Amino acid sequence: MNYKPFSLFVLGALLTLTSCKDDNSDDVAPINPNAISKTKVIANYATIVYSNYQNAYNDAVTLQNALNTFADTPTDSDFSAAKTAWKSARESYGTTEAFRFASGPIDDTDGPEGLLNAWPLDENYIDYVENNTTSGIINDVITYPTIDKALLESLNEEGGEANISIGYHAIEFLLWGQDISSPSEKKAGQRPYTDFIDGGTAANQSRRRDYLKATAALLIDHLQLMLDEWKENGAYRTTFLALEENTALKNILTGISTLSKSELAGERVFVAYDNQDQEDEHSCFSDNTHRDVRLNLAGVANVFRGSYSTVSGESLEDLITETNATLGAAITAALANAETKVDATATPFDFAITDATERPKVLEAVTALRALGDKFVEGSAALGITVSSELPE
Repeated sequence: MNYKPFSLFVLGALLTLTSCKDDNSDDVAPINPNAISKTKVIANYATIVYSNYQNAYNDAVTLQNALNTFADTPTDSDFSAAKTAWKSARESYGTTEAFRFASGPIDDTDGPEGLLNAWPLDENYIDYVENNTTSGIINDVITYPTIDKALLESLNEEGGEANISIGYHAIEFLLWGQDISSPSEKKAGQRPYTDFIDGGTAANQSRRRDYLKATAALLIDHLQLMLDEWKENGAYRTTFLALEENTALKNILTGISTLSKSELAGERVFVAYDNQDQEDEHSCFSDNTHRDVRLNLAGVANVFRGSYSTVSGESLEDLITETNATLGAAITAALANAETKVDATATPFDFAITDATERPKVLEAVTALRALGDKFVEGSAALGITVSSELPE
């Protein structure tokens, strides 16, 4: 028998091992230690949500204190302070609108959205209006002898969606009254503080004070529900963080795309623009709608950029840009354009939608917001996620 030298066997074995090693290394994808983590994006969103609701709650407590101070001893200066506190409270709540339409607890069947921010509001469901001094719950002493939290919450949207009895806009109406001036005058409602003084203007002044206190207390109650859901180990936060990653991201992206394109651009801006009617404004009594629009968009920006107040972390912007740098840059540009177009609209909002010179700027803002919503849908698709920017039925 012929034998090959031992050295040839060794050389062949080494070549085989080297070849196998090379083949295996080709099959293993390199690990990118800097890749954006979906888990961290989702967790950062939850932290933003809780932080934003906490600020809204704190500002609502400040508002409640101002309203109670005024109701206990009504003075003109305290009336002004209460209105200032209302506007401040709207600043922190306005950005929370970016958490809507995301399958979260704010919009659940038992969620408090309709108890906090429902609109438009039929004024004569609550109090007197022009040409009807006896309308509303406040002036119906027979049917509603006692005004308290339980009564007012039970009456919210009773008999119709516009029959809003509580929430930010009910308080707004109580503080400002109807805005019956021409938009060109750039004036908000002119309710006098004497409507709350015994023996002052308008009947049932003490009931009006009771109404203020009850609605302020309910605002706190309903914001507390959101804090309980979103706090560390809270019921919904636990559920949300346990979702499959793409499901959680779909919820987040659906929220900001729907708010941008359908709710904000459509329901909150275009409807009022198209009708040229200040009754369609979000905050029509105080002429604060221009802040509502800007704050809603700021909330969208917070979610996309992954940053709010002292909270900052990995974001949707990072995730989409990592997946498709060109598309990520396009979405970032669309957001910046929407911010520019919205900021360019005139104030107050009822003037912007009725003045011939200013109206085109409102339509440009609508177009930019709709384009932004569409871009969010594109960004979702790049992540392999299908979302809709249309309002749910």
